[in-house]
Amino acid sequence: MNLSIIIPFFNEEACVVNVCSEVNQVLSSQLLGQWELIMVNDGSTDQTRELINELAARFEHFRAVHIHPNSGQSAALNAGFRVARGDAIGTLDGDGQNDPADIPNLLRAMQTHQVDMMCGVRVSRSDSSIRKISSRTANWVRSAVLNDQITDVGCAMRVFRRHCLDRIYFFKNAHRFFPALFQMAGYSVSEMPVRHRPRIAGNSRYGGGIRSRLFAGLFDLYGVYWMKSRLLRYNIDK
Repeated sequence: MNLSIIIPFFNEEACVVNVCSEVNQVLSSQLLGQWELIMVNDGSTDQTRELINELAARFEHFRAVHIHPNSGQSAALNAGFRVARGDAIGTLDGDGQNDPADIPNLLRAMQTHQVDMMCGVRVSRSDSSIRKISSRTANWVRSAVLNDQITDVGCAMRVFRRHCLDRIYFFKNAHRFFPALFQMAGYSVSEMPVRHRPRIAGNSRYGGGIRSRLFAGLFDLYGVYWMKSRLLRYNIDK
C-alpha cells in the first residue's frame, strides 16, 4: 500500500529537521511500497519555511507545501490531503512527541483488521498533569455526546484510507473530530497503543491555552453533534 505522511508545522524550526529525518529513517527501512512525506508550513514566521524547502530539495520522498496566512492545524492537514498521492494517509505532529516507528504498525493493523482508520492511543504520556486531566475530560465529554468510543482523539498519530476523504466535511478544528467524522460517513475506526515522548524543543504551537481550547472545543462539539443529528440515513434497494 502506498503511503502519504502529512505533518503540519507552525514555527517549529527547532524540530523540523529531526522529525523529518526520523520519519525518513523509519519508512526507508521498514515500509514496503512507495511513500512520501508532505511537510506543510502553516504560515510560519521563523525559519520553518526555509528548512522545509531544504529538506524537500535533499530527499526525493519529501514534498513541501506552504499555506498562508497561519490557518490552523485542520487547514494545514487539509492542504496536505489535497496533494497526497498515497492509497493510505498517515498524520503526526511536528514536535517530535509521536514516534514514527509506530507508523508501519498502524498501517499493518489497519490492513489486518480491515478498518478504514486506525487511531493511536498515547501510553505513558509525556505531558503535564494539567494537560493530561484536561485531555481526559475533553475525551469523556466528546465521547458522551457523540458516542464515538474513541479513547484519545487528541493523539495526532493515525492512518486511514485516502478514498474516505471524499465524504469527510472539513471545517476549523475538524482534526479534533476526525474519528467521529469518519464514523458519521459510514467508515470503520479502530485504535491501538502508540508511544509518546517529550517535545524535542520549544512549546506547543497549536491549541492555545486550556480555557481557549475548552470554549472552542465545546462550540465545535455542538456543531458536530448538530451535523450528526442531521445526517441522511437510507439504503437503496437492489
